[in-house]
Amino acid sequence: MSVHKKVDAKKVTTHVLQSMKEHGEKIAMLTAYDYSTARVLDDAGIDILLVGDSASNVMAGNETTLPITLDHMIYHATSVVRAVGRAMVVVDLPFGSYQGNSKEALNSAIRIMKESGAHSIKLEGGANVSESVQRIISAGIPVMGHLGLTPQSIYKFGTYTVRATEEEEANQLVEDAKLLESLGCYAIVLEKIPADLGKRVAEEVKIPIIGIGAGQYVDGQVLVVHDMLGITKEFSPRFLRRYLNLYDNIKGAVENYIDDVKSKDFPNDDEQY
Repeated sequence: MSVHKKVDAKKVTTHVLQSMKEHGEKIAMLTAYDYSTARVLDDAGIDILLVGDSASNVMAGNETTLPITLDHMIYHATSVVRAVGRAMVVVDLPFGSYQGNSKEALNSAIRIMKESGAHSIKLEGGANVSESVQRIISAGIPVMGHLGLTPQSIYKFGTYTVRATEEEEANQLVEDAKLLESLGCYAIVLEKIPADLGKRVAEEVKIPIIGIGAGQYVDGQVLVVHDMLGITKEFSPRFLRRYLNLYDNIKGAVENYIDDVKSKDFPNDDEQY
């Protein structure tokens, strides 16, 4: 196993992430939507916390990411920022807050940065959002791109299957990655694409490439924390590794609590005043 020197950082910034790529140190990223969870993840040493629009699914129970609003995202982001000491906090621009209108995109990004105290925003798309990316970056706001499977476009795709398996779409994705880099994005998330394409993008652009279902050859990985901890059960894509089975653990603990309350075992003499 190759051992890389860790890039020592009291605070993770865009500069630190670039240095990690150059030193061959993989970037670890997870989602977070609330103060308590973010605090644990930051204490564990996570590099990036993504306040993802996946909050629409795991926090609100929606089928897609589309319903979540800018106000919702700012609420979640504010909670996460309060918890964090080292990690970089990135916030998704939600559906409808940037597409087709670069002025609105800039206003949305400014609101997130001012009201939540986050460090960066993320948005989905390539050439189709280039004007928005340019405008946001020109205002001094760091932008993380997102290519491949872009969940906000689910109704256009009609499916969550692997993207860019055909040569034309693969070449377009590489071009979009190079475009985002040239516009000034500091990193790009690649979702659900073939591993060899992930490798190609990571080699052809200088900025960090973070994968979710994009293989092992990219510069870092991201997962939804509820999936990784096994709080969700119904979602099992090939790229997901469950590190815990919290659904069953929590359910068992709650069942024990219910039993103890019903049987008058809780509270006992030591647990009352």
